[in-house]
Amino acid sequence: MLRNYCKLLQIHVRKCAVPHHAAAGVRHKTTIQYAARPDMPKLAYRKLKGKSPGVVFLPGFASNMGGLKAEALEEFCKSLGHSYLRFDYSGCGSSEGEMKNFNIGAWKKDVLYVLDELVEGPQILVGSSMGGWLMLLAALSRPERIAALVGISTAADHFVTAFHALPIETKKEVEEQGSWKFPTKHNEEGFYTLSVDFLKEAENHCVLHSPIPMSCPVRLIHGLKDSDVPWHVSMQVAERVLSNDIDVILRKHGLHRMSEKDDIKLMVYTIDDLIDKLTTLG
Repeated sequence: MLRNYCKLLQIHVRKCAVPHHAAAGVRHKTTIQYAARPDMPKLAYRKLKGKSPGVVFLPGFASNMGGLKAEALEEFCKSLGHSYLRFDYSGCGSSEGEMKNFNIGAWKKDVLYVLDELVEGPQILVGSSMGGWLMLLAALSRPERIAALVGISTAADHFVTAFHALPIETKKEVEEQGSWKFPTKHNEEGFYTLSVDFLKEAENHCVLHSPIPMSCPVRLIHGLKDSDVPWHVSMQVAERVLSNDIDVILRKHGLHRMSEKDDIKLMVYTIDDLIDKLTTLG
């Protein structure tokens, strides 16, 4: 199915160029819904009904479904008539709970719940940073539901890798104190507090130590100037994934968040190309 890429992308980029705070009230086309789950926090999400394959956006660590990439994807999916869902992990954004009480395993369960209960048919998972790690875990657990994967600054195994890279003395201090002040430029404190329990639990979900058995198309976009998650992590993912249809796209001036208008334009183009490919094959 052929599309006028340029027209779609021009419309999309014009919308993305509007400052987030000024556009928030205008661009929210969907309303927040809450999924009540037995013995689990209510999950906040926004859903757009449409054609298959659908698109599901997985935010990064300590992020939420209201970011520029998540909102831009909703506009894009609406323009194509494809279904789209974005959501907040347990303890994040508008979902119930406190973030400190959750971990990689809990957020993986959130993604699987979305796939099992909130969407229908095959899905393209778009994972940003930690969301890229979670999309791999979800694809391993629900291969029959995954049409394709798109990773943006994929942070596979990131917290575990960063912790193991610390000097022995520092690791001992962290273990004695019970938590690690993980440095970041993305909040006022300059760090995220990660418990030792969080780090140990995360080790159970590492994916880069062995082949990743999946056959769907995979696209990995990473910025060479990403100072949070090195671009070579996406190269490692590409090496491990067994799919024959995998591309790594490196942006020379790309930063971690990949939220500049040209970054978003590339993300949209990549997903549009995948939808075209999948629907043509179907």
